Amino acid sequence: MTKKQRAAIILDELEKLYPEVPIPLDHFDPFTLLVAVALSAQTTDKKVNQISPKLFEIAGNPFKMKDLEVEEIKYIIREIGLANTKAKNLKRMAELLVERHNGIVPQTFEELENLPGVGHKTASVVMSQAFGVPAFPVDTHIHRLMIQWKLTSGKNVVETEKDAKKLFPKDSWNKLHLQIIWYGREYSPARGNNERDFLRKILFVESH
Repeated sequence: MTKKQRAAIILDELEKLYPEVPIPLDHFDPFTLLVAVALSAQTTDKKVNQISPKLFEIAGNPFKMKDLEVEEIKYIIREIGLANTKAKNLKRMAELLVERHNGIVPQTFEELENLPGVGHKTASVVMSQAFGVPAFPVDTHIHRLMIQWKLTSGKNVVETEKDAKKLFPKDSWNKLHLQIIWYGREYSPARGNNERDFLRKILFVESH
């Protein structure tokens, strides 16, 4: 079975499994999505969703966020990893959004990635989920599963993203990356028994 054939099976099975798929991070506009994704680095989405309502209540837009002191932001997000660095980044991010973009989240990869704490994956999530631009954000779940499904060499997330974009139709990217995330959490967790990973069995066991 070729990589293209395996990719087609994965696409079909995940569409059956998750015809509708929610974004894991709670948000209500592009700015709160940007903040939530930035906060999620080295932290679970569950933990971000627990602390973000308080942050958004106080500073749900760049104008309010920039007026907070770093220590105030840090106190609100203190339970998540890298809180000190993330607090500094959020304040500066908000300042630059106001200074450069009149408080509006930009709609280009380049402008997003020029913001503090915003890497390519974060920019990709915002572009795909807030603005509908085709992108394939690769997180640890996707990287790990792409390796397990033998769709990438697994050298790094950059290569995994390139391989995913070659194998899957462009119009599927925005939904598919979420479907893979949910599948990984439900059927193939990073820690624990992966016997429930039925896609792996379909792709490899049944093909022999």
